[in-house]
Order: sequence, then C-alpha cells, then structure tokens
Amino acid sequence: MHAGHGEAFQHWQERCSSRALVLGWGTMLTRRDFAKQGTLCSGAVLAGFAQVLRTIPSFTYVQDRSKDTFSNGRQLGVMDFVHPRPLEMDTAQGSELDGRLYTDLSKLSPQELAIPTDEFYIRTRVSKLLPERKLWRVRVDGLVEKLWNRTIEEFRSAAKPMGLHLLECAGNGPLMHFGMISVASWGGVPLTDILDGSGAKSHASRVLITGFDQYATKSMSSVPGASWVFPTGELRAARAFLATEMNEKPLTDDHGAPVRLVVPGWYGCACIKWVTAVTFVDDTANATSQMQEYAARTHQNGLPALARDFQPATIDPAAMPIRVEKWLVEEKFKYRVVGIAWGGTAPVKTLMIRFNPEEDYVPVDNFAQSKNDPWTLWTHAWSPKEPGTYSIRLAVKDPSVQTRRLDSGYYVRSVEISEV
Repeated sequence: MHAGHGEAFQHWQERCSSRALVLGWGTMLTRRDFAKQGTLCSGAVLAGFAQVLRTIPSFTYVQDRSKDTFSNGRQLGVMDFVHPRPLEMDTAQGSELDGRLYTDLSKLSPQELAIPTDEFYIRTRVSKLLPERKLWRVRVDGLVEKLWNRTIEEFRSAAKPMGLHLLECAGNGPLMHFGMISVASWGGVPLTDILDGSGAKSHASRVLITGFDQYATKSMSSVPGASWVFPTGELRAARAFLATEMNEKPLTDDHGAPVRLVVPGWYGCACIKWVTAVTFVDDTANATSQMQEYAARTHQNGLPALARDFQPATIDPAAMPIRVEKWLVEEKFKYRVVGIAWGGTAPVKTLMIRFNPEEDYVPVDNFAQSKNDPWTLWTHAWSPKEPGTYSIRLAVKDPSVQTRRLDSGYYVRSVEISEV
C-alpha cells in the first residue's frame, strides 16, 4: 500500500538535495516501490546527479504578448528535475501485471494537449491469455429483470466522440517521475446507455464493473483483481463511458481493448480495462480486492469491507511543474516554470507557487483554468537570487477546495540552478 504523506515526506520533498539513490536505468517499479516513495530519501545512500540542460522547442503560453517577459529573450535549454532515480520514459517495459510505461510530460505543448497513444502511461499491460476480440462479450447481470450480453461490434457501432479526458494512476509519484498521468481523446458509449436500458431493479443502487484479469505469469509485485463498485449516481454525474477508441483510433491492447471504462475525474485504478461485465448490486455489496488495495491511495478512511463505505476515488485539484526553461533575457539569466493543473470538479481561480519552504507563496503569473478536465498549462517567470537547489511547490489557498495531495507536498519537484 502507498505510504502516508506526513511531515517527513513533506520535508523530504522540499529539502531533498540534487543527489538521489541510483537504481539503474529502466528498472521496473513495483507496488512495493509505490509504498516507498514517501520515505525513500530518509537514510538513503546518495550519489551525485549532474545538472543537465536539454533543448526542447519553445512555444507561446501568454495570450497578452505585452505581459510576456520572454518575448525578446532566447531560450537556452531546459533544466532537468532532480529525481530519486533515473528512469526510461515513453517506452513500454515488462509484461502483464508488471508492465509499465511512464509518460514524459516535459514535451507537452498547448497546441496538442493529448498524449500520443504509444506514450500514454500504462500501469498494467495486456494479458497473454486475453480472448480474441471477435469473441468478446460484455455481460449485463445482477439485479436486472433480464440478463443479456453486448458484443464488441455493438459497442463499436454505437461509439461516438467523448472528448479529451485525463487519467492518473493513484500511485503516480516521484519514483515514476510523476509519469503515470496522461490525456487522450476518447470515443465510446456512454454508460448511461446501459444503466437506462438494463431493466435494473429498484434496489440496484450500485454497479460492479469487472475486467479480465487472468495472467500467464505470476507477478511478484502485483495482485490480480480488476473490478470496482460504483454508486450509480456517481457514474452518471461523472459521465462515465465504455471506451472503444483512443486518439481517434481503435483502443490498443495495453490500454484495455476491446473495451475499457473511463470515469472522468476518478483515479485510473477505478477505470477498469478489458471490461467483461456490468453487474447491478445493492448496498450490501462487498468492496473488491482492487478497491481495498488502493484504499490508502484513494484517500479512504481505513480499509472498508463494504463498497458503500468507500468514498469516490476522485482526484483533488492538483498542480505541478513539468519543465523549467532557461532563458537569456536582456543579457540576464531568467527561468520560466511550465506546469499543469488538473483534478477537482470545478476550475481553480488562483494557483500559488513557491520555491523553498522559507519563501512565501505568490500567484502563478500565467494561469487561467476554464475547466478542470483534462488539464491546464500554466507558466511562471522566475529569477532565483542565488545558485542552489530549489523545491517548487504549488498550492490552492481556497479553504473551500480540498487539495489533500497538494497540502502534503506530494507534487513538489526540485531543480538545481547554477547560473543566476
């Protein structure tokens, strides 16, 4: 289970130096790794990390060019964040339950908010035992007047564009370089088509979504189990859908083909892949093993035995930097922090930023969020006073907005600055 995010974790995130535990390129991250991410640096044997400057084409963020302090400058490159470990990004690794892909967000641009399918994060890769697509059926059963099956061809013929939506793994964290979050353009069938046409009985208050979860190889790090119980009203409110298309092409195997659930605003652990059944249940339904495994990471109170005692696995408003650009402006070094904001049920009005615990938060320069899904790009001009390691932390200072991960310092990222 994922470790808690207490004061020790917050202190590490904001004060960790530019040295990190080196575990080797391309090393697979297990669920045990997830549990370590809150305490990794504490007592670790550290090895030096060199500051790296990368070149990525710049682009325009500011609508009002008169307010763009970089308009007459020249971009020199992009600073690498300080990471707990090196990691290969944008490349699928491993197989089945131990399969992963971590998305490199530093290339994100406002011209294209969707992540290419072959770079979209993966938490579990397709099973080698997955049945043929042409034989695929989704069973609708449980507390319904009549059991029925829906073929994949029926889903495909009824599919329509569902828009851009974000998915984030509940275990997304510093060990993964925060690379288990992505956005795609989806197509599929609204789940209400099934909810309204199933003949559900009056006491069917919840829906169990089940996915194929049999594997040829036993995992040493992951436990099989791909199902989640939802209150019917929550699925309606989120406008959940069964996806058959991703980025205007048929869904790929690793992303849940032939059909997967997408619940906008919920963590990826609830967005079941390889869906096989939609089962109507009542308030006595037990929590699934998947729900219990991710209870801590979805902010549950303890480990409830019944599904009705689970809170929705929704993503709070969150934000983090994805790159720090180095510029030369009027013969002086200046830095532009580029980041993303996402999550919640309504747009955030003001996003705050600071660069070390001793500093006060200030409003992000260029931030305007019109919708909370998928994500919003923001930028902030920064002139460090002296060389050193800086920890970039975001906050939403609205007491009416719940931001549990931001409040804990979860998305803090550090950068080493040598020239000011």
